[in-house]
Amino acid sequence: MRVAPQITLDEKERGVLQRWSRGRSTPARLVLRAKIVLLAAKGKQNKDIALALEVDRSIVGRWRCRFAQHGLAGIETDAPRGGRKPTKRNRLAQLIIKKTTKETPPNATHWSTRSLAKKLGVSQSMVHRVWKANGLKPHLSRTFKVSNDPHFVAKLIDVVGLYLDPPEHALVLCADEKSQIQALDRTQPSLPLKKGRCGTMTHDYKRNGTTTLFAALDVAEGRLIGQCMNRHRHQEWIKFLKLIDTETPTELDLHLIVDNYATHKHPKVKSWLKRHPRFHIHFTPTSSSWLNLVERWFREITDKRIRRGTFRNVKQLQQAITDYIDEHNEEPKAFKWTAKAERILQKVRRARAVLDKMQTE
Repeated sequence: MRVAPQITLDEKERGVLQRWSRGRSTPARLVLRAKIVLLAAKGKQNKDIALALEVDRSIVGRWRCRFAQHGLAGIETDAPRGGRKPTKRNRLAQLIIKKTTKETPPNATHWSTRSLAKKLGVSQSMVHRVWKANGLKPHLSRTFKVSNDPHFVAKLIDVVGLYLDPPEHALVLCADEKSQIQALDRTQPSLPLKKGRCGTMTHDYKRNGTTTLFAALDVAEGRLIGQCMNRHRHQEWIKFLKLIDTETPTELDLHLIVDNYATHKHPKVKSWLKRHPRFHIHFTPTSSSWLNLVERWFREITDKRIRRGTFRNVKQLQQAITDYIDEHNEEPKAFKWTAKAERILQKVRRARAVLDKMQTE
């Protein structure tokens, strides 16, 4: 008489299985196997587990035995399948990979499984399997930009040095403008969030004007100095610098990290800075906005207050931004910079090496 093996779990195995059994992104087959093992560990018989999970009894027995023999690894991966090896796919795999990565179709920017299958005279499913096995996703792309600033290294070390080792008796502020913030109103009322349904809003909208947010983030404390203005010329930038001057202790030097926008280098701005020697400007390298921590704060206000907001006029938009800043400053939280300059430079060198190689090929 065949007897099902007894299942005993330690704390680590039980935790992993419970996570798998509840995971929304966990493959369904792994969820089922985890539930089988958890029920088996409670002393349930195979027939009872099969009835509870509405599966065949042989399936329960198979994964119960696999776990008893190999542990978590036994149910996480599928057992080798029988049948003949896919010789045709293996023979054509390199050709499919080469076509996908080195060539493009004459009437499109990238291949689809159908277009490449038609080109090579193979099945669409074969192309799909080869792409999946090699992690190829021609329909997806990511944006990037490697800075060509000739003074990239010096500027990078300067900015990162301010983050990791700020000067004494001084404030480090990350300053920038978030321009062209649109006051958008939806054409129809939105439906609220409710149980079983997400909130909705119309895809179209009505433009009611724009505003520009000038912001300076205190790196040490996370406090933000902000002001909305209608334009973002050098006149508005000088006005914002005056606001920073009045909002910060007069006995402290101010080190401002800013980008290379022409407004920040205007002759009248330079003249104003000469008359206010406690201001020290540090420029980020070109195409390196990610070095400015205020950009991280801009992303937060966009996600939490602006993108899904409805505003009938610019005044409403500006008030919403001001309220968000005031609430943020009640309990400010600093963004901690951890990446060292050398680590960033290593990534940049690798990226440039790849680009140079592609240009020579």
